[in-house]
Amino acid sequence: MQECYHCYNACLNENDVAMMRECIRLDQECATLCSLAAEAMSRNSPFVQEICELCAKVCEACGNECKKHNVDHCQKCAQACFSCAEACRNMTVTA
Repeated sequence: MQECYHCYNACLNENDVAMMRECIRLDQECATLCSLAAEAMSRNSPFVQEICELCAKVCEACGNECKKHNVDHCQKCAQACFSCAEACRNMTVTA
């Protein structure tokens, strides 16, 4: 979530913000889903499995988009997103 917010803000400061449009959108979506997943896990929500499945999909999409951009903040975000997607998928196996 934090890497997505960092990437989102850094993308807004890039010279070609239009080129970063999809990255910015997915950063925001991913951060929102990660926050929801963390909250759902902390309160032992009966929907945690479904939320984590969706979070993994969005993290994967965000990571794939960020990976396309050759700037440090996007590359770090992609790594964090792929790690989060894996963690979310592991939650759905153990949930």
